Amino acid sequence: MIRPEAALLNILLNFDMYQKYRTYLDIKEDKDLQNLYRLLDEMMERYGRDISFNEFSLHVLSNTQDVETITHVLEIIQEANVQPDVAEQLLLQYKERNLAHRIALLAIDITEGRKDFDSLRGLIEDHEVLQEEMRDDVFVEDDLEQLYSAHVHKPGLRWRLNTLNRMLGSLRKGDFGFIFARPETGKTTFLASEVTFFAEQVPEDGGPILWCNNEEGGDKVQIRCYQAALGVTLDELFEDKADANARYHSLTGGKLKILDSANISKNQVERLCKSLKPSAVIFDQLDKIKGFTGDREDLRLGSIYQWAREIAKTYCPVIAVSQADGSGEGKKWLTMENVANAKTAKQAEADWILGIGATHQEGFEFIRHLHASKNKLTGDEDSDPKLRHGKVDVIIEPMTARYKDYQ
Repeated sequence: MIRPEAALLNILLNFDMYQKYRTYLDIKEDKDLQNLYRLLDEMMERYGRDISFNEFSLHVLSNTQDVETITHVLEIIQEANVQPDVAEQLLLQYKERNLAHRIALLAIDITEGRKDFDSLRGLIEDHEVLQEEMRDDVFVEDDLEQLYSAHVHKPGLRWRLNTLNRMLGSLRKGDFGFIFARPETGKTTFLASEVTFFAEQVPEDGGPILWCNNEEGGDKVQIRCYQAALGVTLDELFEDKADANARYHSLTGGKLKILDSANISKNQVERLCKSLKPSAVIFDQLDKIKGFTGDREDLRLGSIYQWAREIAKTYCPVIAVSQADGSGEGKKWLTMENVANAKTAKQAEADWILGIGATHQEGFEFIRHLHASKNKLTGDEDSDPKLRHGKVDVIIEPMTARYKDYQ
């Protein structure tokens, strides 16, 4: 009888499935199978993509002395032919067992005074989410008129920059993406400009936009949001504070909540999402969210970005902020290769990725170069297919915390 971990290995040649479930498979008894998974880990670390069975077999055979035995094992694995939907349910069971084990260990720590009860609450919430994942009765709408109405005709959150409405279209529940740029390029200004416009669109009975800020000082960010919402300079903002305050709250309807802490955690965000039912979640910066571990930094970051995608699917659209590495300095059109601290782990989880480029060329100090290097969004009726992966110049107005269309 073939071990289930061997039958599932074929499914884990898919990079997304590998990232999602590999950590929950702990093979201790079978040394041959341990070695196969070790070789799989090597390939995934090296290539960061789907691996064909032939590629995997060649790598395994070139790293073994007992070719005859391993060839037989590989043939059994290939012939196991577990269907992806069945395999995922089995992998979810491994995930559930892993979570149950962690809960049991943590419960002992709590009873012996080494941990507090709040640390258990997050794992209980993880289990509730897992139960939703394990349901097999969630079917996708198959009526085309309904699909068109929900995903094209009915807009989501529209951008202040019409450039982005034409490139990406509006953001809807399930959409996760991130912007990235070099330091001091205008990422916070971009967020303030767009997020305050999102807040204007949230209906009275809608949940607020949750801005998780672990980067700049929260008060500074809030002031930038006042400027962006009103389109005013600092001097103009403080000239009549009572009037500015009234106009800001009239525009945004109190629908923007900024959580400010250098130590924002996974569990904290999940609790807030559960209670607030937000209309959008913003992470500035997502890479710094606490509560994730990994053997390598890119895998730790991959798990964070996978989690952000799950937040988007469960609650609302999610926008994250990331950095561009040194290769993006002074570069006009940033690509996915310029994302800092990642091979493909971050990029694989996103529906859309927007690079904000800036050059050091004289006369271009207030020009920013937007490149949609990844775009899997449906778009709106007025989105332009030619700009789906467009490269467009826009204007940054730091004095009023706004971005503006070039034309």
